[in-house]
Amino acid sequence: MTRKQKRLAVIAGGMSFIIIAVFLVMFAFGQAVAYFYMPSDIAKTPVEPGTRIRLGGLVGDGSVVRGEGSTVRFTVTDGGGTVPVTYTGILPDLFREGQGVVTEGRFEPGSQTFVADTVLAKHDENYMPKEVADRLKEDGIWQGEGATQ
Repeated sequence: MTRKQKRLAVIAGGMSFIIIAVFLVMFAFGQAVAYFYMPSDIAKTPVEPGTRIRLGGLVGDGSVVRGEGSTVRFTVTDGGGTVPVTYTGILPDLFREGQGVVTEGRFEPGSQTFVADTVLAKHDENYMPKEVADRLKEDGIWQGEGATQ
């Protein structure tokens, strides 16, 4: 191999490595994306069962029902829609009715019930998750002062 051919081989190998690395990073980000929805969004355009999403809104008043073991059923609402949620696990200490919540999980196939595997609640009286606060303000449902930390 001549010097020019060696140089081209090194450049081609480096470019191949960079292209493969970019492809792998994009693939990993695509797998980890969980789209954010509000209950009214789901009423307009239903989500395919099994698709991982984030569901945010307010915990419905009078909707928290503790089941057997650590299973809890509640609803998430934004004033325009309501979605029933089932969660098995320990809820955050500050989880309660009427407060902002973001859940992450999937819809049960053949059902309208959202099965959450993660529940995130506010951390003090002035906080609501940014996505939830922005959407509730847009819809005129929530007027809180410290909406975004």
